[in-house]
Amino acid sequence: MPLNDYLIVAGVLFTIGVAGVLLRRNLIVVYMSLEIMFNAVNLGFVAVSNYLNLVDGVIFVIFIMVVAAAEAAIALGISIALFRVKGTIDIDSFDELKL
Repeated sequence: MPLNDYLIVAGVLFTIGVAGVLLRRNLIVVYMSLEIMFNAVNLGFVAVSNYLNLVDGVIFVIFIMVVAAAEAAIALGISIALFRVKGTIDIDSFDELKL
């Protein structure tokens, strides 16, 4: 497959992720949309790395996946804590800094 096909798929995935972040109010759906955006960027890195016959892109993607896994664990922990305090995970209900 040519590089353009991979980049088009990555662009569509990134657009779906942006739409999910902007349009949804559920905190878990927003986190999933952010992960879709991360994976779209990873697909772009791997596609360009494969096209240029370099290993740097794949190594960078592995690093991004490790950071994203840690970010997801922390984000889910924060979501559970917010649910216990507020009783909901709707983003609009978290409008104050002090719980």
